[in-house]
Amino acid sequence: MFTDCGQDRRIQYETSNPRDFRIDGDGVVFASRTFEVSPEQAEFLVYAQDEDTRELWHVTVKLRLRSQYIPDLHQGFQKVREIKFSPQRKHSGSLQRQKRDWVIPPINVPENARGTFPQELVRIRSDRDKSLSLRYSVTGPGADQPPIGVFIINPISGQLSVTKPLDREQIATFHLRAHAVDVNGNQVENPIDIVINVIDMNDNRPEFLHQIWNGTIPEGSKPGTYVMTVTAIDNDDPKQPNGMLRYKILSQSPASSSPNMFTINNETGDIITLAAGLDREKVQRYTLIIQATDMEGNPTYGLSNTATAVITVTDVNDNPPEFTAMTFYGEVPENRIDVVVANLTVTDKDQPHTPAWNAVYRIVGGDGTGRFSIKTDPNSNDGLVTVVKPIDYETKSTYILTVVAENQVDLIKGIQYKPESTATVSVTIIDVNENPYFTPNPKLIRQEEGLFAGKMVTTFSAQDPDRYMQQTIRYSKLSDPANWLKIDPLSGFITTTAVLDRESMYVKNNMYNATFLASDSGIPPMSGTGTLQIYLLDINDNAPYVYPQEVEICERPDPNAINISALDADINANAGPFIFELPYSPMDIKKNWTITRLSGDHAQLSLKIGSLDDGIYNIPIQITDSGNPAMSNTSYLRVKVCSCDMNGYCSGVAPIIGTGLGTGAIIAILLCIIILLTLVLMFVVWMKRRDKERQAKQLLIDPEDDVRDNILKYDEEGGGEEDQDYDLSQLQQPDTVEPDSIKPVGIRRLDERPIHAEPQYPIRSAAPHPGDIGDFINEGLKAADNDPTAPPYDSLLVFDYEGSGSTAGSLSSLNSSSSGGEQDYDYLNDWGPRFKKLADMYGGSDD
Repeated sequence: MFTDCGQDRRIQYETSNPRDFRIDGDGVVFASRTFEVSPEQAEFLVYAQDEDTRELWHVTVKLRLRSQYIPDLHQGFQKVREIKFSPQRKHSGSLQRQKRDWVIPPINVPENARGTFPQELVRIRSDRDKSLSLRYSVTGPGADQPPIGVFIINPISGQLSVTKPLDREQIATFHLRAHAVDVNGNQVENPIDIVINVIDMNDNRPEFLHQIWNGTIPEGSKPGTYVMTVTAIDNDDPKQPNGMLRYKILSQSPASSSPNMFTINNETGDIITLAAGLDREKVQRYTLIIQATDMEGNPTYGLSNTATAVITVTDVNDNPPEFTAMTFYGEVPENRIDVVVANLTVTDKDQPHTPAWNAVYRIVGGDGTGRFSIKTDPNSNDGLVTVVKPIDYETKSTYILTVVAENQVDLIKGIQYKPESTATVSVTIIDVNENPYFTPNPKLIRQEEGLFAGKMVTTFSAQDPDRYMQQTIRYSKLSDPANWLKIDPLSGFITTTAVLDRESMYVKNNMYNATFLASDSGIPPMSGTGTLQIYLLDINDNAPYVYPQEVEICERPDPNAINISALDADINANAGPFIFELPYSPMDIKKNWTITRLSGDHAQLSLKIGSLDDGIYNIPIQITDSGNPAMSNTSYLRVKVCSCDMNGYCSGVAPIIGTGLGTGAIIAILLCIIILLTLVLMFVVWMKRRDKERQAKQLLIDPEDDVRDNILKYDEEGGGEEDQDYDLSQLQQPDTVEPDSIKPVGIRRLDERPIHAEPQYPIRSAAPHPGDIGDFINEGLKAADNDPTAPPYDSLLVFDYEGSGSTAGSLSSLNSSSSGGEQDYDYLNDWGPRFKKLADMYGGSDD
């Protein structure tokens, strides 16, 4: 124990023999190691030094040695330590504590103690217990505070005891306060503090934070390379040997290429490489068994535990790719692109699908024009030699490429490698039949228009690029809009079949285009097209004419002049400037009119006299162009003279120029309107006639008695649909089918229309009075009743007339095997509503 006299010094302890003995901050002395104590080691010094003032004190510690085989006779009956309250003195009738208090040393109790409980620790007493009857008590955690009841005190004797084993890992130190009072509860002594330290015992094994530790190390790493750190913890006091851990490697699997490839720092748990030779291609993973032992690694007294460290050797690019063959072969048809010619295969010992394994191919020779490229298949790592530009067999038929294979990342340095991995690729080009081609294409020639049919224009020939194939070329015409040309199928000579006309609608900007086809005799045959462009040079083959061709002027024009122009289908210098003249015949032309040239293309026609009568005048104007030779033409200007309003327009008549439709168009529109009205009228008449026929049929036939219609609706027996095609021309009155003049005298059916004079029916007025309608109906009814010719004649309806000598026999010939009276037709009632009429006719009673 060290007393600082109440100055709160910061004291640091140290022994003179730290190799064998050490001391902690509480003054507890421990053995630093396990050793046999010699008499020379039984005495040593303990130093106490003030950390601030560096003041130093020391004390001598002597050890009493006894044989380890002789039991300690003092155990079990050694005298219990006694702690007294500090002395006090009286001052002015009251107790007063002395200036300097006693320093109560801590009580050390080992954890996990065995034996009977309670066990006595110390005795608390006061010097005043001789004159007073005192009562002792303790307070604080472990006494009257949780955990309650760990420590108890005899209130009479002051004996302090522990009631159960202590666990340092739960509570390492207890701070209690002892009290002394008289029987009346008055405080006799000032409370004193009691510190109870639980001495640690080695009762906890080390525990690793993880049972399996994973780490990585690049292959080829040098010795001393850090891998990872493993950590274990011990719940015992880390300041004591019980909690001081040491690490070591128990085993390594596999043992190649060195049985001690790794080592571990025994205090920190850092794992580092110890030997060289890490090669992922040989060993990809190492498994280490790591042991942690407390008691500073003492194998005899220390507790230990193990964990597994898995170290994965990661790949680095220490293996270049190597071609599986020195030469690769491939072939490709000419003029083909995006075609794989050959597959280049390599091997690489590095880890697949990593930058150290992925191959990159480069063409370093034999492809000066850049017609090939090599792509890498991401799955197989093969090199795909691909054609990226068309190849002409006639230019070059074989390519010899030099190819280099590398990885995506550089090889690591410091390793001796084989020479660069190269290979040769031999590519053969296959000759195919190619299209013939015209040269030049398009071909431009200059030709005057007016070239007659049968004249040669030019030679337009094609070439066959397949000079190693014996083939012939034939020519044909593909496009000739005006059908002016033809081409010789063998020579390519182009001649005319009609006169070339620059003013044709097929000529655009003096250019005429025709397309021709050249086909070879290969298998399969190939063809190519060429365009012939003929630039037609103008000749003076079109006479000029006046424009506009129709004008109008007033009877008394003001001004009395008309501006006109000349148009010519030709171009300069076969067009303007033009010469405008009036002919000498007829004489009244020059008498009434005069023409003046305004410019090369325009002239002014003026009226010499003051006025003209209304009407239309055709004035001939002779126009001559500037061609060589010149062409002249007399065209007529149609002049309409009319009465004009104040604005100068012909009154009542739209201007000729302003009308949008000609006379022919107006006539066509009128005809269309008339035809449309006629069709509408015919449709209305037809509809009315159909309504009358329908009303007449309704008068003649009762729908309920229409047996024919009932039979048409029946569709279960089959064949009823065929009866729907009727010859309605037979359904007419007998006298309309066969005149009376050809009938035998005295032969007439009872249901025929009698021959009588037609009765006079009343005629209804166009606009009758409503009161006369009833009279009109009654008169019509009487007339119908008295008309013997009005149907029904004898209550029988006429459906058809067979005439005399009909090929059809009498219906009476259709005899049945039995008479109607003997036949039972009641079953017709069971056949449904379609046979109701027959059931009523034959299956009923005699009535």
